[in-house]
Amino acid sequence: MVKFLLWCILLILCWPAALLALILYPIVWVLLIPFRLVGIAVEGVLQFIRAIILLPARILRGPRAA
Repeated sequence: MVKFLLWCILLILCWPAALLALILYPIVWVLLIPFRLVGIAVEGVLQFIRAIILLPARILRGPRAA
């Protein structure tokens, strides 16, 4: 909703820039998809390494009391 309101303000102030933003936004979004996938993969690897490092402490702690 905020993006739409900002676009409306831009449309009032400078309509050519607003139309250019309207055309370029989907193109930029598609170009950034590989970077999002890399970010998801890196986050998964880091979580896996964290789990491996913390595993001995979790084993020594024993079962949790309910």
